[in-house]
Amino acid sequence: MTDAPGTVEGGCRCARVRFRLSGAPSFTSACHCRGCQRMSASAYSVSGAWPAEAFDVVAGEPVIGGLHGATRHYFCGHCMSWMFTRPEGFDAFVNVRTTLLDVPPADPPFFETFTAEALPWARTGATHSFAAYPPSESFQPLIEEFARSRAG
Repeated sequence: MTDAPGTVEGGCRCARVRFRLSGAPSFTSACHCRGCQRMSASAYSVSGAWPAEAFDVVAGEPVIGGLHGATRHYFCGHCMSWMFTRPEGFDAFVNVRTTLLDVPPADPPFFETFTAEALPWARTGATHSFAAYPPSESFQPLIEEFARSRAG
């Protein structure tokens, strides 16, 4: 599939599930929590948060995996790639694993979370770091700063 202007596409490893994103992410991040380490089988997960209305699954049918709780983690039912998350309490956003984009971002994540649980050698180059999850009042200033950093 070809990306239309202002859109990006991505998909799981086997390409049975594909998605399309319109516009830019509100922010990019890396999470060092033990849950993300286990679900990604890596030192951290990397994602971009897009407005929910900017996200569409265009092929296939993702399945819920992970803990099956209020925060819903979506995977490809065939290759089991962890594709995106619809976080509890943040229904306006979809966190997409940016490594699954057809052209992954070259820039480091804008901020990183749960650095208190980070493996000692894991470094992201993020602009901002938080020992745990950032307080909710931090998000609007982070989103605004991220937008300014992309505009320049």
